[in-house]
Amino acid sequence: MIDVAVIDDPAAAGVSLDPVRARLLAVLAEPGSATTLAAQVGLSRQKVNYHLRALERHGLVELVEERRKGNVTERIVRATAASYVISPAALASVAPDPGRAPDQLSARWLLALAARLVREVGELLTRSAKARQRLATFAVDGEIRFASAADRAAFAEELGASVNHLVAKYHDEKAAGGRPHRLIVALHPSLTRAADEPAPDPAQGPTAPTEE
Repeated sequence: MIDVAVIDDPAAAGVSLDPVRARLLAVLAEPGSATTLAAQVGLSRQKVNYHLRALERHGLVELVEERRKGNVTERIVRATAASYVISPAALASVAPDPGRAPDQLSARWLLALAARLVREVGELLTRSAKARQRLATFAVDGEIRFASAADRAAFAEELGASVNHLVAKYHDEKAAGGRPHRLIVALHPSLTRAADEPAPDPAQGPTAPTEE
């Protein structure tokens, strides 16, 4: 079982979004059969088996082993990944295009960049798996607390200048055998409240500004 799998097939995406099948995928982090799963999810064995077949057809569940019990063969299956991400490629006709309206201060443009990142890295993972090669990537994840909006703006400006300097230093358009790499640098507010918690009342005082 791999840690994360990217779903780019529309049919597989639809199957994974079914609440019952999504729950089965979560339970199948550990191998199980229709019989053992039925007790866990509160469905009949026949219904669980129906859902498992659908998941297996789309590569979301795989057979681990078959056990003979009297006249019945029990199929032990497990999820093919511990977690799944649905690629924008599954909705190709309406997938966001970051080239349509680039704007460094737009939250929606940042979302379009993130969507492209998922789509491209997902495709690269598929290719590298077929070639049995490791995919070379690098990422930094951190959190910074700004004292003011002015500090945030200054940080963004300095970060941009530093990145541009590094790009100019290492980019070689004519390097023989060189390979282009995608670089994305993003900054956004951290989530500080539950998604279903009401937003602060503007009358209670100013909050950190957001951008779109």
